[in-house]
Amino acid sequence: MKTVIIGGGLAGLAAAYKLPAGEEVVVIEKEPQAGGMASSYSIKAPNSGSYNIEKYYHHIFAGDKELISLIEELGLGGRLEWLRGSTGYFFGGNIHPMNTPVEILKALPLMDVARLTWLVLKAKSIKDTAPFDDITAKEWIINTAGESVYNNFFLPLLSSKFGENKERVSAAWLLGRVRIRSNRGTKGERLGYMRGGFNALIEKMTDNIRNKGGYVIQGNVSRIEVAAGSVRGLTVDGKLIRCDRIISTVSPHTLKKIIDVQPLGPDMNISYQGTACALFGLKEKVMEDVYWLNIKEDVPFGAVIEHTNFIPVSDYGEHLMYVTSYFQDPGCVLFKSGEEDVIELYLGGLEKLFPGFRKKVKWWRLRRDMDTAPVYETGYGKKVLPYKTNIKGLYLAGMFSEANYPERSMNGSIVAGFRCAETMGL
Repeated sequence: MKTVIIGGGLAGLAAAYKLPAGEEVVVIEKEPQAGGMASSYSIKAPNSGSYNIEKYYHHIFAGDKELISLIEELGLGGRLEWLRGSTGYFFGGNIHPMNTPVEILKALPLMDVARLTWLVLKAKSIKDTAPFDDITAKEWIINTAGESVYNNFFLPLLSSKFGENKERVSAAWLLGRVRIRSNRGTKGERLGYMRGGFNALIEKMTDNIRNKGGYVIQGNVSRIEVAAGSVRGLTVDGKLIRCDRIISTVSPHTLKKIIDVQPLGPDMNISYQGTACALFGLKEKVMEDVYWLNIKEDVPFGAVIEHTNFIPVSDYGEHLMYVTSYFQDPGCVLFKSGEEDVIELYLGGLEKLFPGFRKKVKWWRLRRDMDTAPVYETGYGKKVLPYKTNIKGLYLAGMFSEANYPERSMNGSIVAGFRCAETMGL
């Protein structure tokens, strides 16, 4: 039995990891290295050697049980540390810390704080989010906490994450988001990170797959071959690879381009959005003890994440900061422009927030992908894709799976891969 997995991100690697030894498994990844959205840069350290740092910022949550268990199973538990991720909110020309009740009271009107607290408590009490799938987040927020809380607190967040789709996002997504991000103490949110980076997790998973006799190779899949309702193989870099089963982890609209027979019909119409994430190496820190900064300001990005205000700068020998923006249109300037043009756009916004920022920059990297997250619009729950399709031998796992709804996460992708592998064994 030969299984080919399209995509070497967390879902694809998790499926390959879970499949039993003895089966022939091939993971095909288009990039030179595996990991997908969890892949890393190798940066030459200021003094000697190098370090790994994720291309997109990552951390995990206390509820990510399957991911934590996998890390421990692979002998990496000693690298997992739980730290406090402090947050701030930039508006009115200043950074307002948003961790303690006193800080929140200073940043928002008293009534807004009371209504926001009520909204969070109510969201945490809701166990079943399905009934909220057809209600917009905007409608639920306003009905629960009023227009002031929506305009002053949630609108900038929704705009930065979903852009023009902000009013289409479902309340189910918001409730899932609040539930995941609820491990907050008096000094900030408790978040997990693997010291040395999540690259070690990717390497361990890849080694495990190879040790079982599997392969992780680079290649571009251009076509899935289907005959008489069953998969027969796929074309990779112009060559046909015969196989019995295929797991696709690519976005639904990408899958449609490489297969003639639609495996799930119109239900595969899931909207995705892209991300342009810059990583800056800096001479000195920019913010004072703020890890994650949300922004209510006219700048071309929605969040600034100063990584070395979370993980000690001594791990890297220099300060590190992510700057990120989501976009919905492939024609967006953040996607179609050259890398230097995008960085210049970001630097202009950063100078507005932090005068003199340019002088602190030592180097930069830019990662852009068009399919980094589904748009969790109303009705999305009905579009969640099953692991098994109506084409014999074709399976699906990824951000579109039920494990990643109503909010995607590293843990959700691991679970999706595991469950897909289990489904194949039924």
